[in-house]
Amino acid sequence: MAVLAPERVETTPGPAGRRARRPPRPHRDRHPPLPQDRRLAAVLTVALAVATFVSRIWDLTYPGDLLFDEAYYPPEAHELLRWGFEYNRGYTFIVHPPLGKWLIAVGEQLFGYDSLGWRLPSAVAGTVAVVVLVRLARRLTGSTFLGLVAGLLLALDGFSFTLSRIGLLDVFLQVLVVSAVACLVVDRDRVRQRVRDGADRVPARGFRLGPRGWRIAAGVLFGCACAVKWSGVYFLAFFALASLFWDRTAWRDAGIARPSGVALRRGLPGAMWALGAVPVLTYLASFTGWFLGETSQGRHWADQHPDTAFPFVPGPLRSLWHMHGEWLTFHNGLSTPHPWESGPWSWLVDGRPILLWNPQGLTDSAGDQVIRYILMVGTPTLWFAFAPAMLWLGWRIAARRDSAAAVVALGIGAGWLTWFVNLDRTMFIFYMAPALPFFVLAVTLALQDVLGPTGATPFRRQFGLGAVSLYLAVVAMTFVFFYPVLTGQPLSYSEWVQRMWFPSWF
Repeated sequence: MAVLAPERVETTPGPAGRRARRPPRPHRDRHPPLPQDRRLAAVLTVALAVATFVSRIWDLTYPGDLLFDEAYYPPEAHELLRWGFEYNRGYTFIVHPPLGKWLIAVGEQLFGYDSLGWRLPSAVAGTVAVVVLVRLARRLTGSTFLGLVAGLLLALDGFSFTLSRIGLLDVFLQVLVVSAVACLVVDRDRVRQRVRDGADRVPARGFRLGPRGWRIAAGVLFGCACAVKWSGVYFLAFFALASLFWDRTAWRDAGIARPSGVALRRGLPGAMWALGAVPVLTYLASFTGWFLGETSQGRHWADQHPDTAFPFVPGPLRSLWHMHGEWLTFHNGLSTPHPWESGPWSWLVDGRPILLWNPQGLTDSAGDQVIRYILMVGTPTLWFAFAPAMLWLGWRIAARRDSAAAVVALGIGAGWLTWFVNLDRTMFIFYMAPALPFFVLAVTLALQDVLGPTGATPFRRQFGLGAVSLYLAVVAMTFVFFYPVLTGQPLSYSEWVQRMWFPSWF
């Protein structure tokens, strides 16, 4: 029996009456080690960041008018600079937390209340998202090359490009979410290494893991994401649970007999603080100007309704809670038809991009029609790969139990699948923004398998590298082809039609 079922011997109570730990599991390549080319990786990442930023700020001020929902957020950001809160107008379109508008306000404070001021923060955020994605992909794949592939794909995406050149909130949500996830992945690897280093002396009840600064940083960033748009809460919920599961996996691989109990005992209290209290406190801090304002929207609702429930809660907090209830009612009931609305299924294939700018009646010196079109559309050769990449992602999870694929799937679930909860709501393609880096990661993981394993034959690796390079070249050429309709460059009618690949793009 000892030979056939050795685990029975390992789990029998020891002399002290305590359950002995199992022998540590062999460490499979579930989390590939980081490459050792830190300096080269940093140099290449900075080079990509500079190229990305230059592409975003080139002719950023055109057009000078407010585009799409810039009608709301830059004016509200200007109001934050003047009063510390958004002006309480007769109509209630202040339905998002203030942090994203504060970030726009930074640009307006530095460069003025004009198109440069309210768009430059978006360009910075879009560039930072590329840098963070490079680092996250490098950690997930163990390859600097694949990290740069992921960053380059995001930089060459037309949707991300236009989102980084307009004063909307979603680009800030994107960079905060991907940064928070990156911090949690670093925390996962640090905890795994601490447990592995102590594997020979791990008691049955585990041991204290010490400070987990990366997890606290993730909590702050998740709180900031929620303070931009509420959809950030899905990422917080999904990855908070994932963090506890990662702790359990680390203890299980160390040979702990009851890893679930140890993970809860050693990880849950800290998680409740870092991924529970810290995000809430961060979120509330974003409303500081609202708390201090005497005429901010709904600030004195509790004073006007003293007989409401929970009178022991301070009035400002009850007023804030009531205002959030009004916001929730607004968002759940938002079903007004819009010419550029779209559903989550269509987002995967660029089904209904958003027209941001199309002035009428333009002609050239010869009197021929000139079209200036700014379309928020993803690079088709990239976006058309999302659906097959998701299928390949599922295969990697099912067949290989691949941890990188699981992280990416969580991001896609939090940022895309959750929009299927209320399909009657009016939605737009830019709601895809926080999920987009994870779709890019899904494509990157598929390209990793195209590239081939490190131990493959030279011919296999060269063939894979050629195929990956060819795909990157196709995406780059597609981006260049669509560049005129991403930036409003003058086009003849025939040139414009060449770029309108589907009727739903008109």
